[in-house]
Amino acid sequence: MNEAPGAEGLPPSLRLLKWLVIVLTVTMIVGLITLIGLLVIRMPDPANDLSIPTSLQLPDGTKAEAVTKGKGWIAIVTAKNEILVFDALTGKLRHRYPLGPAE
Repeated sequence: MNEAPGAEGLPPSLRLLKWLVIVLTVTMIVGLITLIGLLVIRMPDPANDLSIPTSLQLPDGTKAEAVTKGKGWIAIVTAKNEILVFDALTGKLRHRYPLGPAE
């Protein structure tokens, strides 16, 4: 049986094709490693978790409709059209802002 020719025995067009395939393979491997690296780098930091302190108590009869968290504070929009701002560490109410009536 005839054996496959070595790299030296390939015609120039096939040698070019061989190198293009090698370059494409290396590019895909580098791209995949970069993509995985970016996913790991961009993962959420566990120190910035969005947990709400268990000591946070809403006033009686208040129903939360939306919650947002910033550095050192938690804001809750209630069904009574007001915004309650709590301290993120202690859970104590810092401010209460009334909103206009819903339209």
